Amino acid sequence: MIPGELRVNNDLGQIELNVGRTTHTLSVANYGDRPIQVGSHYHFYEVNEALHFDREPTKGFRLNIPAGMAIRFEPGQRRTIELVEFAGKREIYGFQAAIMGNVDKHITATIPDDKEVK
Repeated sequence: MIPGELRVNNDLGQIELNVGRTTHTLSVANYGDRPIQVGSHYHFYEVNEALHFDREPTKGFRLNIPAGMAIRFEPGQRRTIELVEFAGKREIYGFQAAIMGNVDKHITATIPDDKEVK
């Protein structure tokens, strides 16, 4: 064995990540003049403001990529990404301090387009 080497039992088949969790696919553009990198567990709602996308639906979501990985957005680049919902207690602290607690208390209820608000 080499130090740091991982040995995986391939007889067990593929490991599926985030099975049964809600995901969103969206287009994100970097309007800034510098590259922006976002890590796998960063609360996507709170990423750098130079990244342009509809933020409200991303509350409680992170990139749907393996732990420890990141996605880089070059200046002027537009990418389509997939987000996955946070699990567990869904408590989010830190980042840009936009939530600081249970994310579900911060999600704005949306009204379907076909309903009239009274």
